[in-house]
Amino acid sequence: MADLRDSSPVTRLAVKVVPGASSSAIVGWLGDSLRVCVSAAPEHGKANAAVEKLVAQALALPASTVRVSRGQTSARKVLEITGLSKPDIMSRLGDTLYGE
Repeated sequence: MADLRDSSPVTRLAVKVVPGASSSAIVGWLGDSLRVCVSAAPEHGKANAAVEKLVAQALALPASTVRVSRGQTSARKVLEITGLSKPDIMSRLGDTLYGE
């Protein structure tokens, strides 16, 4: 039987992360980057894990399908999201954004 992950799309999404915020939320767009605030501290990968979990929840995906692929120690990161195309991601995130 074929592995379904082999045919799943992998989409890269630029994010701007604000760690140590009072609450965790997907705030909106900052140019071409998604702005994400997380309450986790930027130490030992805690903020990265919080970003992955928050974005996966917003997209209704398993946490294992969202990972930080670039920018592990930077506020500007690139997420790799497996299983959704860019239009699907944009559509799903449109329902979860607030603020700005």
